[in-house]
Amino acid sequence: MKSQALTREQLNSLDKDRLIEILLSMQEQIALMNTRAFARKSEKKLTDDDQLNFYDVILNEAEATRGEQSTAEPSLDTVLVGAHKRRKHKGKLDEDLSGLPTRIVEHMLSEEDLAKAFPQGYSRLPDEVYRKLELIPATFEVHEHHIGVYKGKDGRILKGTHPKEMLEKSIATPSLVAGVLHNKYTNAMPLYRQEQDLARMDIHLSRQTMANWVITVAERYLCLVYDKLKETILTSAVIHADETPVLVTKDGREGMHQNYMWVYRSGAMCKADPVVLYEYQKTRKADAPEEFLRGYEGILVCDGYQVYHTLENRADTKFEVAGCWAHARRPFAEIVKSLGAEKAAGTVAAEALVQIQTIYHTDHLLEKLPASERKKRRRLLVKPLVDAFFRWCRESIGRVPPSSETAKGIRYCLNQETYLRVFLGDPKIPMDNNLAEQAIRPFCVGKKNWKLIDTVHGAQASAMIYSIVETAKANDLNIYRYFCHLLTEIPKHMDDTGLDFLDDLLPWSKHLPAICKKQKKSRSN
Repeated sequence: MKSQALTREQLNSLDKDRLIEILLSMQEQIALMNTRAFARKSEKKLTDDDQLNFYDVILNEAEATRGEQSTAEPSLDTVLVGAHKRRKHKGKLDEDLSGLPTRIVEHMLSEEDLAKAFPQGYSRLPDEVYRKLELIPATFEVHEHHIGVYKGKDGRILKGTHPKEMLEKSIATPSLVAGVLHNKYTNAMPLYRQEQDLARMDIHLSRQTMANWVITVAERYLCLVYDKLKETILTSAVIHADETPVLVTKDGREGMHQNYMWVYRSGAMCKADPVVLYEYQKTRKADAPEEFLRGYEGILVCDGYQVYHTLENRADTKFEVAGCWAHARRPFAEIVKSLGAEKAAGTVAAEALVQIQTIYHTDHLLEKLPASERKKRRRLLVKPLVDAFFRWCRESIGRVPPSSETAKGIRYCLNQETYLRVFLGDPKIPMDNNLAEQAIRPFCVGKKNWKLIDTVHGAQASAMIYSIVETAKANDLNIYRYFCHLLTEIPKHMDDTGLDFLDDLLPWSKHLPAICKKQKKSRSN
């Protein structure tokens, strides 16, 4: 709410104390404005504008690049031949492939199997040959698959068995697509830059082709893992939640609208395996988290956004909301930083900050204790500090101008008191929602690298891929190797009647090959 402008006559009629309040409030607001405009952000958190500008370009690049029409798969001669050599010539492909190593992969039948299949004898026909481009980090080689083709004396044709292809009639392989996904979603390298980088290695893959691969494998294969991760996170005793704006121009509605990416993260102190999930939605209303959290029984840690509290108060809701002390601390920290330590000393904002930091410090000392002991110590050591802080808030609200940032911070704490106290009753609940906020940060690494686009269909695919990337990180996996494994194994089971095979592919599965697990560095003596 904007302060009402005062006329000269009104100012003349004010007493000295009121004038001092106005001047102090102005000084505080000017200092905050300067800090927000020019100073480094101490909490390393994106502003809404930063998030909005980043998401409207990073999330949808694959879908926007692919375009509304399906992209034709390139052949190896167009991928491996320079732009000035694109015209096909007889024998030209073999010449162009001569600079790349080629591995022959044979799929033959044993003599025993052939004898059983063709008891009257057989003759060997020319092999059926197809080629796939495999990515070995920093090295490309063509895998030329030779499938044995056999014809019996009775006229029957039999072929050697070969692996289930990830994408039929495509040169794409799990290793190649995993490299594209890893570069884009882990290393924030947009497709147009990947296209340029590959061209420098004489690999001519268009961004449209790569975008088509990204969307296809997400919608066909990775969505299965995403759904399993969602099932898992809903079993966590604690879930962190946050939401971030996404500005889009084409979401099925006329004009430009602000959409949202919702982020959910399982609690760090829970026994459930760590999961990070992103969900794209057109709205910030309660419908989005209500659908995601349907049937959830546990604790939802979040900021003071009223939608979460509205959901908690519904009759069919089974979860409880816990507040975030980082949000309670933030306004006081900003004020102290803007004024400087010397000028802030003795201010109400500084008093609030010291008390909240003391609560944090005391609770931090209890982190490694067993759950039962931590709960007991929180009641004995932390609760009195929390009680004292809220008592101080009620006593101090009248010491500062009502329109000041300090007053706004105190009112926020008092309004959120019920939720800020929830952590005291459960040792699994952290004091803040930092895990959800940290889950957003990887998105901002490459925000200046992306072109502005205006479609949103690919946001759903991107949300699925980012979920797998961040969950893999939380489980100490090698992200590239994990994508390779998923895109190799899932296609083998697409004809299965059930989805039990996915249990062995989840990030915490003991059945994952060792190569998927991040190698831990040994400490030097």
